[in-house]
Amino acid sequence: MDLFEYMRNTNMEKESPLAARMRPVSLEEVVGQQHIVGKDKLLYRAIKADKLSSIIFYGPPGTGKTTLAKVIANTTSAEFTQINATIAGKKDMEEVIGKAKDIQGMYGKRTILFIDEIHRFHKGQQDYLLPFVEDGTVILIGATTENPYFEVNSALISRSIIFELKPIEKEDIKKLIRRAVYDKEKGMGAYEAQIEEDALEFLAELSGGDARHALNAVELGIMTTNRSEDGKIHITLPVAEECIQKRVIRYDKTGDNHYDTVSAFIKSMRGSDPDAAVYYLARMLYAGESVTFIARRMMICASEDVGNADPNALTVAVSAAQAVERVGMPEAQIILSQAASYIATAPKSNASVKAIAEAAEAVERTGNLPIPPHLQDAHYKGAAKLGHGTGYKYSHDYPNGYVEQQYLPYELNGREFYRPTGNGYEVKIKEHMARIKKEASE
Repeated sequence: MDLFEYMRNTNMEKESPLAARMRPVSLEEVVGQQHIVGKDKLLYRAIKADKLSSIIFYGPPGTGKTTLAKVIANTTSAEFTQINATIAGKKDMEEVIGKAKDIQGMYGKRTILFIDEIHRFHKGQQDYLLPFVEDGTVILIGATTENPYFEVNSALISRSIIFELKPIEKEDIKKLIRRAVYDKEKGMGAYEAQIEEDALEFLAELSGGDARHALNAVELGIMTTNRSEDGKIHITLPVAEECIQKRVIRYDKTGDNHYDTVSAFIKSMRGSDPDAAVYYLARMLYAGESVTFIARRMMICASEDVGNADPNALTVAVSAAQAVERVGMPEAQIILSQAASYIATAPKSNASVKAIAEAAEAVERTGNLPIPPHLQDAHYKGAAKLGHGTGYKYSHDYPNGYVEQQYLPYELNGREFYRPTGNGYEVKIKEHMARIKKEASE
């Protein structure tokens, strides 16, 4: 590297965003994610020993996926190449693979290929990589904000170790903020700034575990705040509030967090917690989720988890689904809240779910068992000659509209699929069925 190139790289580094400048270059500088980079953990040992196999880093933005890849780049003896799946095409990959083969052939040196946002590669692009990962031409490091089990080919998954990165803990975010404010080499210490404790607490809390978000706010605060009479830049709580004017809800309608939030919403209604249900409803609405999607999920929950313990729950859910389409936001949120709280507080029964599951299993196991002749259709010419419909007892001709006769195929005689619980309206269903059967047998 000549003097001109050195000066150019140095100036570029100084002009880089704070989050980029603060990126660790060694494992010892990494803050957070100790569940995977702690000194006794597999990834720490593999990086230190330079014995990496293909891995995929999965986690929300700002949690250190690219950071860990850069740390590996700084510590490995292997050739390190990086591409971004949002802009890379097959030609780019062919060049990387070709170079990797040359390096391996000439120097016996491995190549680590870091693919940022690997979920953006379509199936064909991922398939192209597979044989080269399999034969060791490249060691793959993929980074994704999406669940790799949904977005990455199963063949690549089976040849990789998945490391899930968590949102960075609040205390670790505070440590990063302090380092950014006072570090004179990588941070903004040369600006002689000071951050007050309540501002530090506020930024760490509202960053939502996203280190980049916190560091961007710090940089914005220092760069836009005038010096006080003491010659220092003071990052106060009002300054911090201006830097993060609104808490960012991490929610991608096609991503993993989308499914996590919907799952929490459904499970809260199932678990009879209206407060949690309305909270997750508010999160989805805040993030711009479709009201029709939410309404569909509530209709399913009303049948799956409430069922006949309160048959009215499905009616409420269906009415809500129709109403929100006609009303629209913001008033639709009131309708959804009413329906969600109704479903959450309704008595619960999954007897209908169990019934159809057991019946489906019986059908799969036994196939098309003969339908009892007396239940078969007798409304066509020649049916009587076949004995179809003969001996059928019309229920309404008997007390309580009930008469004992064989309805299930004879091979399934006595099988029960629907078993009402002791919850809500199903108590009455159980009592009614027991009564009419008893009276019919007397």
